[in-house]
Amino acid sequence: MRSTGRDLTAEEIERVIRMAWEDRTSFEAIREQFGLTPGAVIKLMRRQMTASSFRSWRKRTSGRITKHGERWAESGTDGPRRFRSPSQKG
Repeated sequence: MRSTGRDLTAEEIERVIRMAWEDRTSFEAIREQFGLTPGAVIKLMRRQMTASSFRSWRKRTSGRITKHGERWAESGTDGPRRFRSPSQKG
């Protein structure tokens, strides 16, 4: 994937996938950390996952305001925001 001007390593791809599955990690956080747009994340997930897992992930993230930082801020919810998956190291 070359949207950041470089290929992602296997560890980075795994980290993006974990962040994408995390409910409170927004696409904006993924963009900030890896330079991937929401569309690039969707393409990466489609390529790396089985068809049924991808459909499950899309169903789960579609319309979820916590995956979109601006919509989350507009909702007035002041809950904690996670930047990383709890299983991530570092």
